[in-house]
Amino acid sequence: MIKFAPSYIAFILTVAFIIVWHCCTMYICRRLKPDNFDYRLKHFAARKWERNGKWYSEHLKINKWKDLLPQFVSEGGFSKEHIQSNLTIEYVDTFIMETCRGEWDHGMNCLCIIPVLIINTSLMGLVLGLCAVIGNLPFYVIQRYNRFRLLTLRKKLLRDKKKQINIDCEQFISDMGI
Repeated sequence: MIKFAPSYIAFILTVAFIIVWHCCTMYICRRLKPDNFDYRLKHFAARKWERNGKWYSEHLKINKWKDLLPQFVSEGGFSKEHIQSNLTIEYVDTFIMETCRGEWDHGMNCLCIIPVLIINTSLMGLVLGLCAVIGNLPFYVIQRYNRFRLLTLRKKLLRDKKKQINIDCEQFISDMGI
């Protein structure tokens, strides 16, 4: 147990453990197949209390602070920077999947508090574990909130596509003289 080590050693070992945990989680997250991050899976599903994302706006005032936090995009990763120029259903689907990936990654990182409290039962372990949770929780929340917004956008794109298909069919029928 780290609790028997001198304080500075316990601090270094606990911080090292948290860093290794985060690196392992990121590695696993990048290696998992996109099917693991389907928004229809139970653990990514909307909760009733979230009220389609309204809870985050009303109670956490997420719109005021979410853009102040940094966005991490790994090499070859997905960035929200191009959403205006790539507004297709496929792009939005990829974005939705990436919100699930981000949620999973940050959620797993929050869980590192459990082994941290086991290996370092001192107050320092609690403080460092809470720092890991506090450092990941806002990003976890942002992923969930953004997914609600993207799902709404996806529905709109599907509706618009269906309207366009109907217009194209009517035009085709008119052109054929039918």
